[in-house]
Amino acid sequence: MSGPGVADRAAALRAERVPFVHARVVRAQRPTSAKPGDEAIVFADGTMEGFVGGACAESTVRAQSLRLLDSGEPLLLRISPEPVEGSEAVAEGALTVHNPCLSGGTIEIFLEPVVPAPLVLVHGDSPIARALTSVGDMLGYRVTTWDQSALPSSPVAAVVIASHGRDEELVVSAALSAQVPYIGLVASRKRGEAVLASLPATATGAGRVHTPAGLDIGARTPEEVAVSILAEIVAERRRPSGRPVEARATTASDSETATDPVCGMSVAAVDASLHLDHDGVRYWFCGTGCLRAFGADPASYLSA
Repeated sequence: MSGPGVADRAAALRAERVPFVHARVVRAQRPTSAKPGDEAIVFADGTMEGFVGGACAESTVRAQSLRLLDSGEPLLLRISPEPVEGSEAVAEGALTVHNPCLSGGTIEIFLEPVVPAPLVLVHGDSPIARALTSVGDMLGYRVTTWDQSALPSSPVAAVVIASHGRDEELVVSAALSAQVPYIGLVASRKRGEAVLASLPATATGAGRVHTPAGLDIGARTPEEVAVSILAEIVAERRRPSGRPVEARATTASDSETATDPVCGMSVAAVDASLHLDHDGVRYWFCGTGCLRAFGADPASYLSA
């Protein structure tokens, strides 16, 4: 995929609210197969479209990109065939990784995670519902009208029911079934308890519903109530790791990243052609060279 093709693909993914990492080669020392301006897109499942270097460089880009989707922070990734202090050298906004398998020179790649704004679905047309839209937009949330069809098709950060009695049980049940992280019901404590008590037996997890919705900040106006609800959503949201480039040494097949037992690199445990099972444990590799070396003599690498 060429540069313009990557740009068009990235624009389409933004419109579709698909998270990805946009990788761009900004510097390449010869001999390398990558050139400045080469681009690729890395998806949350580890698949990649485009080109930013050979198999070993691609493996490093994939592993680091998966971590950046957690933190949301951009990173200048420097991949070098020369050893650095430790296996990775970290500076603010930059990371140098020693890739002993790299056949060419050093490559610098800018990784930009593109994570859609958190989606908040609001049921109702009350003043509080309208205030949630205006206040939420200012906080960087995408607040839109309740649409049950959106639940299975895109990640929803929160569902807020502010309909003053209209279809409350139906919306709460759907949000619970979809495992929405935050569900808020705008109601008095007494009416909220009555709504939860009337839910069908199949609606499990009613204890996760926040009612009255919002933190107790003494809110009175619709705008103040909207602020209290959004503050509660912020408090309930999963925090990013804050250490997107920290290596995690593991060989478990269900991990996001693993450590190549031959070269010691952190790799993405996603490429079905780059793993090998030995004594009931699955090992992942940066490329076919390390995989073949391990397969020829696993004991020497495991003992080391």
